[in-house]
Amino acid sequence: MTTELTTQASSLPAGTPAWAVPVLRTARSSARVLAWAVLSIAALVTIVPFLWMLGVAFRTPADLYADPSRLWPDHWSVSGFHAVFTQLPFFRLAVNSVVFAGGTTVLLLLIDSLCAYALARLRFRGQNFVFWVILLTLMVPFQVMLIPLFLTVFHLGWLNTFQGLIIPRSVSALGIFMLRQFFVKIPKELDEAAKMDGAGPLRIYWQIIMPLARPALASLFVIQFMALWNDFLWPLVISSDTDMRTLPSALTLFSSTSGVDHAALMAGAAISLAPLAIAFLLAQRFFTEGIAATGIK
Repeated sequence: MTTELTTQASSLPAGTPAWAVPVLRTARSSARVLAWAVLSIAALVTIVPFLWMLGVAFRTPADLYADPSRLWPDHWSVSGFHAVFTQLPFFRLAVNSVVFAGGTTVLLLLIDSLCAYALARLRFRGQNFVFWVILLTLMVPFQVMLIPLFLTVFHLGWLNTFQGLIIPRSVSALGIFMLRQFFVKIPKELDEAAKMDGAGPLRIYWQIIMPLARPALASLFVIQFMALWNDFLWPLVISSDTDMRTLPSALTLFSSTSGVDHAALMAGAAISLAPLAIAFLLAQRFFTEGIAATGIK
């Protein structure tokens, strides 16, 4: 007991009166309890919608309309999952989603990193102006650019093609900003040492900057892959052929004038979320490191 009190007292500021030690210890314990309570409530608020989605995926229409607020069904049914696999070309849609989200993210990492490298490590006239213009584009909603992008893709003959899906989404102002902030913190002495060995800008970018930027690249990969995998509007607009749609956009086929198959919609949504959870779990460590290093709040 004496050792415990001594340890707790040593963690308090110097000069703390003896009578204040129990009060401060109680305050710290209360703060921890309050923090855990807030985190538990936040986790519950986050998890409940996903539990409701899974519950609807296993419910029959009669069970759902009887009490929509109930999380779990009285009578379990897999008709929603059966509809996803039988009424849709599911595996084709899954391949489209992987190609669209994965291919666009890889191309985006290459283009954004090159742009961020130029803004962070090179010196040219108008550098700061270009950087601020890129930041200003973050304030422009994608819906504003939707019609010009669609007309461009239409005149290029890229409707219902992978290049029409991928190329217009292969640059991100957020990605340029994140990587630029990370590249700025890399010591420039590495560049100078490489130049003394005869390395040019592209070699420095590929062999020095990019290996050191793996945490930032991993975090950007997770952010963009999740956003593109869940992208509903662009694949829906650019693809009129069902075989060229992605999973989120193809789920609209379960909505018609005769009604909505809620079980199939929720089953498809649950299936499409699985790759995102796997991608986040695999890159979680790099994700947190990259966010901390780039200073994103």
